[in-house]
Amino acid sequence: MARFFVDPDIAKAQTLHTDFYTDPAIFELSKEKIFSPSWQWLGDARSVADTGQCSPFYLLEHFLDEPLVLTRDRSGTVHCLSNVCTHRGTIVVREDCKVSNLRCRYHGRLFGLDGKFHSMPEFREVENFPSPDDDLRSIPLYPWGHWLFGSLQRGSSKAPYLNDMMERVGWLPVADFVFEPSLSKDYVVDAHWALYCENYLEGFHIPFVHAGLNAVIDFGNYTTELFTRSNLQLGIAKDDEDCFDLPASSVDYGKKVAAYYFFVFPNMMFNFYPWGLSINIVQPLSPARCKISFLTYVWKEELFNKGAGADLDTVEMEDEEVVEAVQRGVRSRFYTHGRYSVTREQGTHHFHRIISSILGPDL
Repeated sequence: MARFFVDPDIAKAQTLHTDFYTDPAIFELSKEKIFSPSWQWLGDARSVADTGQCSPFYLLEHFLDEPLVLTRDRSGTVHCLSNVCTHRGTIVVREDCKVSNLRCRYHGRLFGLDGKFHSMPEFREVENFPSPDDDLRSIPLYPWGHWLFGSLQRGSSKAPYLNDMMERVGWLPVADFVFEPSLSKDYVVDAHWALYCENYLEGFHIPFVHAGLNAVIDFGNYTTELFTRSNLQLGIAKDDEDCFDLPASSVDYGKKVAAYYFFVFPNMMFNFYPWGLSINIVQPLSPARCKISFLTYVWKEELFNKGAGADLDTVEMEDEEVVEAVQRGVRSRFYTHGRYSVTREQGTHHFHRIISSILGPDL
């Protein structure tokens, strides 16, 4: 059987071959095949709140490592641009700043805050210049509240990645959520990025690994819903406390929802709690290491650190311990594939099916 074939029938399927987690060539291939076309978290528009503000960053630093910059132009429009000069390829914006235009410090090429080429010294004799290739490439950008998402691949639709999540919790006033840097944190995990995602994608391990979470979540009513490039794990509370006050328009009205756990392929988790949101971005570093960025947005401060959204650091430490043990295990010469629980591992099976469809079963 082909290495990366995953049967659509979960009752018959085997998990991905361990080569996916251990082969450096597959890790490199995933950059362009899996991540580049996907929609990724690009930041918060409030980082460029004023006209002329610029905020440079590297998308998935040390992996895709793509230099980008957020800008806000005179009309108030936010742009995400390539941060690479179209003359000789140097980085244009090196630090957060407030400017009237973007000027390359190498040879003085000038761009507007929308990335359009303006001028270039000593180029009067150059033929067929300027052309659209001399503009900074604009990255397709989509805002949700103040949050910004984008894709490096032109023509990639946000719909299969983001729409189901946005529709399900569209009643939440996400523009009112406030980023709390002091509550946000990065974790470095000695495991392949996909192993971390797979652990997130199933609640099967909750009774065995997360005693605190299991005390507040009704495991018997824990469900998984699958979408095209995302899925939802719905956490139901055991009691009537620490639940969402759902509007009648919600499809979940009448349920004691303690948490919405949304996974957006291939590497983003959006954990909505009655107090706000914890965004987890999984950033691959190597075939055996990844970085997880926890970004905390508070909506109702009086509810913070209660219910399913309490003590997230402890939950993370528990997850890291088991995921790092899996990383050690998948290198074993005695393990190549596993099987799925039909009732509890639909999310992991779905994740593997997407990867299989992208890479091709015969790779």
